Amino acid sequence: MPPQTARYIQLMTSYWRFRIFLLWKLPAAYFSGVRVRSMTAARCETTVKYKWFSQNPFRSTYFACLAMAAELSTGALAMAHLYKREPAVSMLVTHLEAEYFKKATGITVFCCEEGLALAEAIQRAVDSGEGQQLRVSTIGTNAAGETVARFYITWSFKAKKA
Repeated sequence: MPPQTARYIQLMTSYWRFRIFLLWKLPAAYFSGVRVRSMTAARCETTVKYKWFSQNPFRSTYFACLAMAAELSTGALAMAHLYKREPAVSMLVTHLEAEYFKKATGITVFCCEEGLALAEAIQRAVDSGEGQQLRVSTIGTNAAGETVARFYITWSFKAKKA
């Protein structure tokens, strides 16, 4: 693992640094209670709680809050592989699909295990000079281990010109 990826993971798993990052870059996620639970170069777990700020009228977590936690579980992995990379690579969500299976009434944990596939797509974008797209999945579960939602997020990567 490159040292800059390890440094990014360290920043994302630092309680105070991560909260400052969220408040600065993703204030809606900060106020909704989205958090990184654990992270490696290959896997990221994020959480979102059912609470007053993240609720919908049906007494469950609002779908947009679930989507924020789902996107972060995939996007944090991509950002870890892009952190201080030369040449710089831009990233963008180009498509999102979601399936909901149960009401999210407690803490929902999203887990994405496609960090290495994201790193390969980023490397292909750098090597080819062409934009690359990758569809990754993340699964949200409740405290009982039941699947609450599954998201498919398509990321686009393109190396920036020097």
